[in-house]
Amino acid sequence: MRVVTGDYMKEMDRQAIEDCGIPGLTLMENAGQSAAREILRWHQGLRDGGRVLILAGKGNNGGDGFVVARKFKEAGLSVDVILFGPREKIGGDARINLTRWEEMAGPVTEVLTPEDLSEWKTGLGDYDLLVDALFGTGLNQGVRGLHAEAIQAMNQAEVPRAALDIPSGLHSTTGEILGVAVEADLTVTFGLPKLGMVLYPGVEVVGNLVVVDIGFPPAVIDGVPQPYILLDRNEILPSFPRRKLTSHKGDYGHLLVLAGSLGKTGAAVLTALGALKIGTGLVTVALPRSLNAIILANIPEAMTEPLPETDEGVIAPDSLGRIEGALEGKTGIVIGPGISTLPHVGDVITGIIRKTKVPVLLDADALTHLARNRDLIAERGGPVVLTPHPGELARIRNTTSSEIQRDRIAAAVAAASDLEAWVVLKGARTLIAGPGRELMINPTGNPGMAQGGMGDVLSGIIGGLLAQGLPPGSAAGLGVFLHGMAGDVIREARGEVGILASEVADTVPACIEDLRTGEQG
Repeated sequence: MRVVTGDYMKEMDRQAIEDCGIPGLTLMENAGQSAAREILRWHQGLRDGGRVLILAGKGNNGGDGFVVARKFKEAGLSVDVILFGPREKIGGDARINLTRWEEMAGPVTEVLTPEDLSEWKTGLGDYDLLVDALFGTGLNQGVRGLHAEAIQAMNQAEVPRAALDIPSGLHSTTGEILGVAVEADLTVTFGLPKLGMVLYPGVEVVGNLVVVDIGFPPAVIDGVPQPYILLDRNEILPSFPRRKLTSHKGDYGHLLVLAGSLGKTGAAVLTALGALKIGTGLVTVALPRSLNAIILANIPEAMTEPLPETDEGVIAPDSLGRIEGALEGKTGIVIGPGISTLPHVGDVITGIIRKTKVPVLLDADALTHLARNRDLIAERGGPVVLTPHPGELARIRNTTSSEIQRDRIAAAVAAASDLEAWVVLKGARTLIAGPGRELMINPTGNPGMAQGGMGDVLSGIIGGLLAQGLPPGSAAGLGVFLHGMAGDVIREARGEVGILASEVADTVPACIEDLRTGEQG
């Protein structure tokens, strides 16, 4: 699903009105009518003559609210409208719809002073629904004064809340809460979702998100440059590798996993498990020779490549030649989970990347080596995918984790562009950024996945898809979506505490079947 910034939404409005000749009044009417229909569908109890309070601002969002008020009135509901600001300050299409509402139902109550505010705050509980039409997507400063008090009162009332286009107080692009925001149970957004609605913390105040068509011409929607994509079933289904009845293991790639050291062999096991569960034909794990038996005992379906090692149980500096031999016939390689951060390991990784032309995924300790030496991937022969958490990306970018988290999109896009690699920035709403400034946002996953080993499984899943021939962006997007979906399936079955990384890997095949069955249905 395409997602846009608040600024580009304004540009879409402009194109529809000025370039395509669609009156703004028509777009507003369509928006209000569609919102009213979706709210009534969501809140079935309103059809029995319920009471609705609409809180309207002075701009076009308020104009949308006046249209919704009309449509509710026509549906037989009892509707009150409160306007935050003087009536004479309203202009344009919003003014026309204010007049239409007043001609239909009578006066609108103005809120201009704290005394005006206090008169209606105590009666909020008498309504069956509160509709937020205070601020639209153009808000970019903190909410203060009467508006802030009104939003706080709405949030405290034990009454369902619906927001028009975007919850007031939410930044439409960053997802930042601008002081205080309406905590909506339902948000009906117009045209396309806004970026801030699908990022944290914005996700937490949007509630159930419904997108409605208000009449934008296809040329306007299709013309969105380099759109942000919110991953969903429709986006990822085309990426699935299809299996023929005559398939054999050689048709689905051979992944080399270079991972593990003394005390961190589990990382290698989980990476290989993720790769096998995503359907990779063959998986070979290369690791210090003394750990070889652990792999064979825990995942017999994987092959192994025992490597020379140091006294610390880490691959030795002279292991590069053995790894080069192991690269023959491989279609992808994952490097890093539990491999060690000792300096000589970085030299081995650099040598591998220079020798191979197959896709490479770098995770965990390999990212630490990349942070020490940005030239580590300078001479890569094929595409590179990085899967950092915020702290790892901070080290690569020479900044702090808090700075990465402050604007995750900017950090991921900049890193992908600078390194000419695909970057999977893990976390709540994992981001997948490409070197051409592409960006995908993943909605799956839950807090129960905040446990050790999850990243190793994800690396194996994405690496396995790379080995099966998927382009880096498709492999990363599909892998992240399925990984999170598997965690969500487990949470639904028994809750989100105690979800193991191995369980997530084991659940991936069922998620694939579910997606394919849904497609067929």
